[in-house]
Amino acid sequence: MAVDWSDNVVIANLADEPALSDELSMICERIERAGEGDPIPHAVLEFQEVSYVNSSNIAQLLRLRKNLEAHNRQLIFCGVSDEVMSVLVITGLNKVFSFAPDLLTAIASIQISEPSESDSVEE
Repeated sequence: MAVDWSDNVVIANLADEPALSDELSMICERIERAGEGDPIPHAVLEFQEVSYVNSSNIAQLLRLRKNLEAHNRQLIFCGVSDEVMSVLVITGLNKVFSFAPDLLTAIASIQISEPSESDSVEE
């Protein structure tokens, strides 16, 4: 289930099917609703409990990526098992998505890439 880490980042600790499809749908809907006035968060998806992704899951992930990229937001996968990574490699999606070895590294990479408020203030 998706958990807010901050206003700027949504972290989802994903589970295996059948919950995976529902969780991805909820995250996609949340991102799409946020575009109607609320700030769009970055998303970190933790795959530690996921042992397999199917074509429906891949379509949901691509939809989420498209929505986030349209708002200049990042989508990062972390804790991806060898089984899931092999599906992503075979489909060529390992070159489409961003990966981090763990949750803290994923969050840190988002924070590093975000311009700080002091960067946007002119002197």
